[in-house]
Amino acid sequence: MAVSISVVLLLLLLAVIFMRQGALKISHALVCMLFGFFLASTSMAPTITSGLTATADLVSSLKP
Repeated sequence: MAVSISVVLLLLLLAVIFMRQGALKISHALVCMLFGFFLASTSMAPTITSGLTATADLVSSLKP
């Protein structure tokens, strides 16, 4: 749960930055949001979630 909230906040931050720079239009952001919404309801959602969780675990286990 914490990983998905962190990813959502990161993506929101990136979208806001891109929109302020003019690199991302409102229509592009809306399409990306709808794509993510519909992707979450597909059968690929558990695979994507487990992949993101494994990546987060790998990154958190790295020591600088």
